[in-house]
Amino acid sequence: MILSSIIATAQVCAELGVRRAIISPGSRNAPLTIAFVRHPNIETYTVSDERSAAFIGLGMARQTQNPVALICTSGSAAYNYAPAVAEAYFQQIPLLILTADRPPEWIDQLDGQTIRQRDTYGKHVKASYELPVGQTEADQWHAQRQISEAVNQTRSYPPGPVHINVPIRDPFYPEESEVVSFDNPVKVIRVSEGEMQLSADLQQQLQTEWQQYERKLIVVGQSSLDLNLCQQLEEFSQQQHIPLVADIISNVHPTDSAIKHPDIFLGKNALESLQPDLLITFGLSVISKNLKLFLRKYRPQAHWHFRPSGVAADTFQALTRVIHTYPNSLFQLAKDWIEKSQNTYYQAWQAQEEQAVQKVSEFFISPEARASEYYAVSVALKDLPQLSSLHLANSMAVRYANLIGLSSSYSEVEVIANRGTSGIDGSSSTAVGAALSSPDRLHILITGDLAFFYDRNAFWHNYPLPNLRVILLNNHGGGIFRMINGPSRQPELDEYFETRQSLEAENTARDFGMEYQRIDITQRSAQKELEEILPDFFAENSRHAKLLEIISDSKTNTKVFRQFKSKD
Repeated sequence: MILSSIIATAQVCAELGVRRAIISPGSRNAPLTIAFVRHPNIETYTVSDERSAAFIGLGMARQTQNPVALICTSGSAAYNYAPAVAEAYFQQIPLLILTADRPPEWIDQLDGQTIRQRDTYGKHVKASYELPVGQTEADQWHAQRQISEAVNQTRSYPPGPVHINVPIRDPFYPEESEVVSFDNPVKVIRVSEGEMQLSADLQQQLQTEWQQYERKLIVVGQSSLDLNLCQQLEEFSQQQHIPLVADIISNVHPTDSAIKHPDIFLGKNALESLQPDLLITFGLSVISKNLKLFLRKYRPQAHWHFRPSGVAADTFQALTRVIHTYPNSLFQLAKDWIEKSQNTYYQAWQAQEEQAVQKVSEFFISPEARASEYYAVSVALKDLPQLSSLHLANSMAVRYANLIGLSSSYSEVEVIANRGTSGIDGSSSTAVGAALSSPDRLHILITGDLAFFYDRNAFWHNYPLPNLRVILLNNHGGGIFRMINGPSRQPELDEYFETRQSLEAENTARDFGMEYQRIDITQRSAQKELEEILPDFFAENSRHAKLLEIISDSKTNTKVFRQFKSKD
């Protein structure tokens, strides 16, 4: 029989707005599987590989901003969730992890599929719970209270993953005649968030400090696309003559005045004249290593970071104030503050940005540059459809795209990348999850060969993906290591760093029912062909996912990329 506490788990989750669950098949989690599958208000998916399943759930939760439940059996299955759990933690994505377990008396007794699951994700979850095994009234109250707390914690700022370990005793399959009913009342605790207001005293203090600094700079870290915020940023930046610096993953590309290419001009010859007096930041990580090094070398006198609550990272080693509110609060206040003109500083940043944009536009004129995967990414970014999501895999795909940038004309394109831990392990699965949760939006993944083949099980399920397009940059190895000075100088480069491999993706596409095309970008005729086929590749005219494999030469890619960087 299915225990009432298990049925209540699904009920409480549904009451608190959990609408999707990714389930990996197993025996010990059978009661959870049945309860969630049979609940009328929860959409369930089955994905056999727990590592891929977790990243698919992460992609769904990232897209919907709502917690997705992950359900697996006992034993090592739970450990396979770990990479996605860590990514969700650092990217602040709500996940509810439900791991079935043996009852406590059988832990460490050499029973099958039994490990020490309690607190298994350590400090990479916001909280960890274990449901009681008993079924007394007190146990039921305890279980339902914990489930409410767990779901609410996934959403409370900062959002993130929460783990519930669920010990289950035999028997746990229902009898044929057993009816699973969700009519019994359950205890549900709801959390109502209040508005965060800055006190009058704090506003006055901020204004006083604000007026002490002449050269102000805004840097935006990884964020979701928010067109209202982009408009506020645009107006504020232009009105106050404050440079606005943003990587491609900040999703601030709809703003015309944003500095989108800091990694190009903040290299070894970075100008001290660009040093800010006051640095203002919000959002999560930035891609640009040059930006981080620049701000650590030319530190501002003060650094304000805006976030609704919690501890802020001191990424630039200059943090002086954490302000617990949303950044638009600053824009609403500071637009009326009397301010020293910093137009010269603003124009200095804009001049560097204009030169960087020109450098990118002129670089791909040469035939040699066009024979590289870098050129292929530049062509793809110029042809993106509106109302699409651009997923960028680690490691070179996201770096290429960040150096090229998106123009403000792509105002409805959202950029998504797993930059919480910056691993290659779940890029495809994350894109699959996002595509499944928003079928009316096109999802485009640009990925490298190691990231793609490492995560092939992203496509090992029975759900159609007509809105997914995959551009695979296949240079037959980890090309980034050829571009980094350290490993590129080692005799072990080919075998132990670049890890050469001979795979191509046609068989993978056939296995998973994807439409497949192949181009060798080193051939001059193929370069023109790429430009011609992309509009149809992106067109929403298929019942299946599409895969475009772009073959390139790793040594050519390295040469071209170094030529680009040498022009700093």
